[in-house]
Amino acid sequence: MSMTIRPIEAGDETEWRALWHDYLVFYETGVSEEVYQTTFRRLISAEHPDQNGLLAVEGARPVGLVHYIYHPHNWRIEPVCYLQDLYATPDMRGKGVGRKLIEAVYAQADADGCPSVYWLTQDFNTTARQLYDRIGSLTPFIKYTR
Repeated sequence: MSMTIRPIEAGDETEWRALWHDYLVFYETGVSEEVYQTTFRRLISAEHPDQNGLLAVEGARPVGLVHYIYHPHNWRIEPVCYLQDLYATPDMRGKGVGRKLIEAVYAQADADGCPSVYWLTQDFNTTARQLYDRIGSLTPFIKYTR
């Protein structure tokens, strides 16, 4: 497989939107058109250097995406990196797309002086958790939300 990982670019909006839509459907949620537009603008804007996205591309076809956000942390001097969204098309699952995207985030976070990367997933996401258990450390934290 000749897959490349690269930053999301202005010309990627249609493909990015389709991938992110499918990701949101997987989690049984959705966002408004305004959120799609705003998020995409932020991901490609130099004015939002803490909000980032990468695509996995096989040939000319985007087959996965990851979004990640840098933010301050009260327990560290350097920022931390929140890997917010990770998605691979169903036909590409089990072929290294998720691993390559996470490793690309790790590498970029390291290059940006941000050694801590974390993410969340649902406990029933067993397929993805098989990968996460190999390349990350499970924590005992439980998420609450308002």
